[in-house]
Amino acid sequence: MTERVLSIDGFLHGGDYNPEQWQAMPEILERDIALMQEAHINTVTVGMFSWAALEPQEGDYHFEWLDQVFDRIEAIGGHVILATPSGARPAWMAKKYPEVLRTDEYGHHLEFGERHNHCFTSPIYRAKVAQINRLLAERYGQRQGLLLWHVSNEYGGECHCALCRAAFQDWLKARYGTLGKLNTAWNTAFWSHTYDTWNEIIPPSPTSDSTLNGLNLDWRRFVSDQTMAFYQNEIGPLRAITPDVPITTNFMADTANMLPFHGLDYQKFAKQVDVVSWDCYPQWHNDQESDAVMAMKVSMINNYYYHLKNQPFLIMESTPSQVNWHPFNRAKRPGMHELSSLQLVSEGADSVLYFQLRQSRGASEQFHGAVIGHDGSDQNRVFQAVTKVGADLQQLQPVVHASKVPGRIAIVYNQESNWALDDAKDFAQSTKRYWQTLQDHYAYFWMRNIPVDVVTTDADLNAYQMVIDPMHYMMSEAWMTKLKAYVQGGGTVVGTYLSGIVDKRTLAYLGGWPKPLQDIYGLKVLETDTLYPKQKNGTVLNDQLFVFKDYCAVVKDQGATTLVQYTKDFYADTPAVTRNKFGQGTSYFQAARGGADFLTAFYDRVLAEVGIDTEHLVKADQGVSVQQRQSGDKLFTFVMNFTQAEATYQLQQTSTDLLGQKTLPPGDHRLPGYGVAVFQSDRK
Repeated sequence: MTERVLSIDGFLHGGDYNPEQWQAMPEILERDIALMQEAHINTVTVGMFSWAALEPQEGDYHFEWLDQVFDRIEAIGGHVILATPSGARPAWMAKKYPEVLRTDEYGHHLEFGERHNHCFTSPIYRAKVAQINRLLAERYGQRQGLLLWHVSNEYGGECHCALCRAAFQDWLKARYGTLGKLNTAWNTAFWSHTYDTWNEIIPPSPTSDSTLNGLNLDWRRFVSDQTMAFYQNEIGPLRAITPDVPITTNFMADTANMLPFHGLDYQKFAKQVDVVSWDCYPQWHNDQESDAVMAMKVSMINNYYYHLKNQPFLIMESTPSQVNWHPFNRAKRPGMHELSSLQLVSEGADSVLYFQLRQSRGASEQFHGAVIGHDGSDQNRVFQAVTKVGADLQQLQPVVHASKVPGRIAIVYNQESNWALDDAKDFAQSTKRYWQTLQDHYAYFWMRNIPVDVVTTDADLNAYQMVIDPMHYMMSEAWMTKLKAYVQGGGTVVGTYLSGIVDKRTLAYLGGWPKPLQDIYGLKVLETDTLYPKQKNGTVLNDQLFVFKDYCAVVKDQGATTLVQYTKDFYADTPAVTRNKFGQGTSYFQAARGGADFLTAFYDRVLAEVGIDTEHLVKADQGVSVQQRQSGDKLFTFVMNFTQAEATYQLQQTSTDLLGQKTLPPGDHRLPGYGVAVFQSDRK
């Protein structure tokens, strides 16, 4: 696919705008433009859920209000991100064409309501979406203000209607070719699940089959692929009529734990968009963790989305204050909006966009934070905070398009392996914690401001001194071959328990742990002990006792050096952590799950042994994040204090403070609580 480059000369600042809600109050629409200019808003996203306003009855189109949006935004030199309206269809369509609505896993045909309640397979819905998109492209494709197509909104969910069932069966035919190959891949001889005809295959549900691993995994793959097929249908008219306008769709994250959206394979989806964008809604100031820990979690998501395409991304939605759908909807403390916004920029975002610009008067998100509140004032704390961010972004214009400074260390995440492990009928569902375990490893480096990249299995491993590959449960033979070549060539890898257990079909590897992994790590995994929450094992490292929890793999040494041993149970005094020389490289294997203290001791030792230089890094107090972007011969360093107390950081060379418009010498400097500073210096 030929990708289009998003051409901007400054950061995008603005967000979702819904003028169709205010057509009866034209004075508000006029006031909006003045407030946007005051807050340094230069971008609006329109049309996300506007189908009823665009086409209130079938074939009766009303574009005048949208014309006015373009006129007004172009008059102030702004950008328009135009969304397609497929995320919520009008009532007349659901009534006339009921097939466009979804069927749930119990076989219930859903009624009109909510949003994203549409069948991705429905030919009628695809035709209607293509038709409205074609009209939008024809009418606005040549408008000066059009910057980007925003396709639909937060794709997700699944449908179990007859159309989707048939499409799933066709997808399986294309994947496997014959029923014999499918039956083998799914091991259907177990429980007499062997299929004799394709139409016997029913999507997993509580009323049919929900325990067949191969079926479950392939259904997830199908739902993801079918969503992308629907997306391709959406963008067809846009590509044909506006071939030079880039396209995105907004990805999501689980805000409770800040992990990628579980329902779609964004690793594949990212290849179909011109620029990655995502909606960022952290639970700041919660009572479970510090703001610094939450910032680390946000950082890891930013890192992952950046490396899906190895280029800057967009924040399509965030909030200047609170949301209205968290369990507890707390407002940001003073200073946090600027800090959290510039964190996004520091980690690769070329925008800070909000949901939404003007707060809705009613309906489900009437109390969701917005730039312009119900009071319509420019004097409240939220509006002033947004204005400050807008001014900052203007000062930071040299940073736009700058790339992230690449890390020398990579952490590997695989979406399909996550699906397979989540569905595995073993271990303990509450303690699998795949992404969270990667977070634990990532935290060590983030807290020390050591750059690390979160990558997929498509990454070029030779770009890294060390690759961390935890809990890679469903591991392909191709990945093992790639990893083996990397270590043989001089790389360092860290692997862990619950890795290399099943192949891409979720069939167990026969003959024990796969031979390539035995070669790499110099050991063989014999079995895995799942511990209850109150059960612990332990080890001694550097004369310090560390606790192991959740999982303890029992391994047999086949040439590896034992670094630490278990202290109890039937596998006491057997290897718990090992090191192995293989070819020109080195591997480490963690057979058990340790806590943050263990990971600290472990990585302190590994970094020293591997020889990864950290002396060049900016030093700062605990809770202060340092992130860097680079462009040409310039380096941009963001120093961000995610604590409420004043903190110290150290500059290594004379730097220009872009926000304070002053020059600072090398040495120690102070940063207030929730403070942020951005420096420009020459790259060494």
